[in-house]
Amino acid sequence: MQPIYIILLIFAYFSVLILISYFTGKSANNSTFFKANNASPWYLVAFGMIGASLSGVTFISVPGWVEAQSMSYMQMVLGYIVGYAVIGLVLLPLYYRLNLTSIYTYLQGRFGEYSYKTGASFFLLSRIIGASFRLFLVANVLQIILFDAYGIPFWVTVCITILLIWIYTFKGGIKTIVWTDTLQTLFMLIAVGVCIYTISDELNISNIFSYVSESEYSKIFFFEDIKLGNFFWKQFLAGAFVAIVMTGLDQDMMQKNLTCRNLKDAQKNMFWFTIVLVIVNFFFLALGILLTDYAQKNGIDAHKDQLFPMIATNGTLGFSIAVFFILGLIAAAYSSADSALTSLTTSFSIDILQIDKKKNATEQEKIRKQIHVLFSFVLIATILIFKYFIADESVIAKIFTFANYTYGPLLGLYAFGLFTKFEVKDKIVPIICISSPIITYVISSIFLSFLNFDFGFALLIVNGFITFIGLFSIKKSLTL
Repeated sequence: MQPIYIILLIFAYFSVLILISYFTGKSANNSTFFKANNASPWYLVAFGMIGASLSGVTFISVPGWVEAQSMSYMQMVLGYIVGYAVIGLVLLPLYYRLNLTSIYTYLQGRFGEYSYKTGASFFLLSRIIGASFRLFLVANVLQIILFDAYGIPFWVTVCITILLIWIYTFKGGIKTIVWTDTLQTLFMLIAVGVCIYTISDELNISNIFSYVSESEYSKIFFFEDIKLGNFFWKQFLAGAFVAIVMTGLDQDMMQKNLTCRNLKDAQKNMFWFTIVLVIVNFFFLALGILLTDYAQKNGIDAHKDQLFPMIATNGTLGFSIAVFFILGLIAAAYSSADSALTSLTTSFSIDILQIDKKKNATEQEKIRKQIHVLFSFVLIATILIFKYFIADESVIAKIFTFANYTYGPLLGLYAFGLFTKFEVKDKIVPIICISSPIITYVISSIFLSFLNFDFGFALLIVNGFITFIGLFSIKKSLTL
C-alpha cells in the first residue's frame, strides 16, 4: 500500500474526529469535560465502550493467539459476564449514589486521604504505562508502513500521534470521547467484518460457523491441566476479576458510564455492552482461525502479533483489506488512547490537585487544560523511553504486563471497603499497596520455577487477596 494513500486515509479519518469535537465542544466547561453534563445516551456509551475495551493490542493480538491457544480466550470472556454483572449491580449504584466524578473519591470517604491518593496514583501509573504501550505499538506500525518512507524520525511520529488526540479532546473531553469512540468502534467492527468475509471467500467457505466449529483450533474449554495458564477455572475467574478491576475500578472506563443520565441508563449500557463484547470477541477468535488457515495454505510465515498485519498488508487480499485493516487498527488504538488521556487529566485534576474544591470556575478550567497538556507530554516521554532507552520489545511487553499488577491493590481496597466495616490505619495503606504487587511477583516466580504452576491472569486475584489481608492486618475497629 502506497504511503500517500495511508496519509490520505489518516487525514480523512482525523478530519471526521475533529469535526465531531467541534460540535461536541461548543460551550464546553469542566462539567462537560469530566462528565459530559450527565447527558450521554446510554446506547452510545455502550457501543463506544467496545472499542475502548478492545484497543489496538486486542485488534492485533487476539487473532494471533488462536494458533497456540485455540479459542481458550473465550473462557476469560465468559468470566467477563460475571464481572460486568458485579459492576452493574454493585459498583454503579455506589458511584451514582455518591455522585462521583472520580471513582477514587469513594476511598477518601471510606478510609481516608492516604488511601484515596494511593488508589488514584495506582490508576495513574497503570493507565500511563498501558496507554503508552498501546500507542507505542501503533506508532511502530505507522512508522514502518508510512513515516519511514519519508525519512520522518520516530519521535516525530509519536508527537503527531499524541497531538492528534489532544486536538480533538482538549475542549469537549469525555463528551467528545463518547461520540468519537462510537464512530471508532464502528470502523473497527466493519474492518473485522470485511476481513472475515474476504478471507472466507478466498478459502471458499460457505458457512463460517460450521467451518469454525470443525476447526482443530475451535476448542474453547480446557480442564485437563490445572498447572497451565489456560485452565478453565483460572481463566474464567480471572476474566470476572479483570472485568471488575479494569472496567469497574478504572476511571477511564467508568468515566463514560458516569456520563449517562441516571443509574438505570448506566445499567442498561453495561448490560448491552456485555452482550455485544462477548459476540465481538468470538468473531475476533473466528478471524484468528481463518487467518491461521489462510497463512498455512498460502505459505505465509507469520505468527502471533505478526499474523494479522502481515496478511492484511502484503497485498494478496487486495487493496481494500489493507485499507480496512489500517482503519480498524487506528480506530481500535485511538478509541483506547483518547479516553486514557481524558481520564488521566480527570483523575489528576480531581484526585491529586482537587480542583473541584476551588471556587473559581475559570481557574479550575485553566488548571484542567494545563493538566491535559502535561499528560500529553508524559505519554510522549513514556513512549520515547520505550523506544530509545529500553529498546527491547519483549521487555516492554513485560512492563505492560507488570502494569496489570497495579490493579490488584485497587481490587483489595474496594473489596475491603465494600465487604467489611473495618476502618484501617490510613497512613500505612500506601505501604500495603506497594508491597502487595512485589509479594505477588515473588509468589508467582516461586510457583512457576519450582512447581511449574502458571497463575496466568489469575495472578490479579492473588494480588487483590494479598492487599485485602494486608488491610485486615492494619484494621482499627468496626465502624458503628
